[in-house]
Amino acid sequence: MPDSPAKVVADAIHGDIHLSEEECRVVDTASFQRLRHIKQLGMAHLVYPNAVHTRFAHSLGALGTIERLLAAERCKLELEPILKRNLRLAALLHDVGHYPYSHLMEGIDKVELAEELVEDTKPLDQGGAASRYPNHGVLSRTVITEQHDLRDALGGLDQATAVADLINREHVRDVQVSNLISSSLDLDRFDYLLRDSMGTGVPYGHIDLHYLLNNIRASPRGLLGVPEKALPAVEQFLFARYFITRVVYYHKTVFGFEEACRQLLRRLRDRPEYEVPADGDAVDTLARRTVFVGFTDAWVDERIQRATTDNNPVIAALATCLYTRRPPKLLKEVQSLAERGATNHTQAKVFRVNCRHGLRTLANDHGVEIGRFMLCQTKPLTLEDRPARMTAEQARDRPPEEEDPVVKVFLDDNTEPTSIVDVPHGIIGKCSGFTYQAHRLYFVPTSGDPAGVADELREQVKGWDKAP
Repeated sequence: MPDSPAKVVADAIHGDIHLSEEECRVVDTASFQRLRHIKQLGMAHLVYPNAVHTRFAHSLGALGTIERLLAAERCKLELEPILKRNLRLAALLHDVGHYPYSHLMEGIDKVELAEELVEDTKPLDQGGAASRYPNHGVLSRTVITEQHDLRDALGGLDQATAVADLINREHVRDVQVSNLISSSLDLDRFDYLLRDSMGTGVPYGHIDLHYLLNNIRASPRGLLGVPEKALPAVEQFLFARYFITRVVYYHKTVFGFEEACRQLLRRLRDRPEYEVPADGDAVDTLARRTVFVGFTDAWVDERIQRATTDNNPVIAALATCLYTRRPPKLLKEVQSLAERGATNHTQAKVFRVNCRHGLRTLANDHGVEIGRFMLCQTKPLTLEDRPARMTAEQARDRPPEEEDPVVKVFLDDNTEPTSIVDVPHGIIGKCSGFTYQAHRLYFVPTSGDPAGVADELREQVKGWDKAP
């Protein structure tokens, strides 16, 4: 009889998750336990009070999804034991390098301050940072291979590197298997859509998880896809991801709080007393040290609290806005839905130009600091797309190790799958070429502002998306 699992963890989404003894050792490390103190949805809990679930719960959930896939009756993934072991561990550790508040800190060195906007300088010109902050995937690799507790729990550097390679799609023999960790139809998304939907109370993340897991197949070439009958379930999954992004992740108040935090940290980065990593090299060094276990939401919260009494009025205003949960005021939003690669974003371009030329005067007229204005934009959002300038034939002829991570569908009796954007009777192909983006101008209020100042500012910028 097979050995009994070392530990069973109950999860609201996946039921019982069975951990091997090795996985238990990994979970018990300080490096993994750190994820208990990083919220999955950043600052969304300030708008959705129940959205306090963590990267720890999500990481266990990703393992639970892998476990359900491998146990599915119709699953045709024939994996060697060592690859199955590494795949489970990669699912468990795929987020171990996340910054505090998840994605919030990941791009603070790309934040553009209002002063830089009006002076037409680049963000790095002001801070003098030598290198960009690495994304959380790169940091996960560093943590897995450099933190001794994790490396030892995994059995040494070679084993740790094999797991990290699956997460980063590097030096792996079967890149398609790593798509289960990071792609358009990966098990990470399966878990977080359901978990985020449950935590926020919105219906958009609901997907038919059991049906999707039961219909993932591998082709003779090793490409992963789903049969044509599962196309509606995949389309619903992609739309669920699209709509929960617009409704929750891009929510105007959530986004405003997070932009205020990004701008605050961007300013604190240039103040040595706050010890915010100066650049990517400093972040990488931090990820290799044992003090990384303290790099959590509380690390950011402590700096927010300290900054409320800073002698710089802009820093104090940003910190107070976050500490007292008094959200920035949205003055104007310009939304665009355009074909991917299109250059005709007239309204957004005009809006940016008018902000660049008008914010200084606007600030002076109302006697407020220009740094309390925040011009920002959401990341471009698409349903699905293949790499730019690639034809359907070129995409189909790529070798498996170079295959893009777009969802694939087995049509008719074909033994090899087709990209979902090329399914002639599918809705994704009709919509995937469009990109949504929102451009927003916020104002950070303070208790000393005259009554109604936000309304006056909102009225003055009302026509800033119109050309003269």
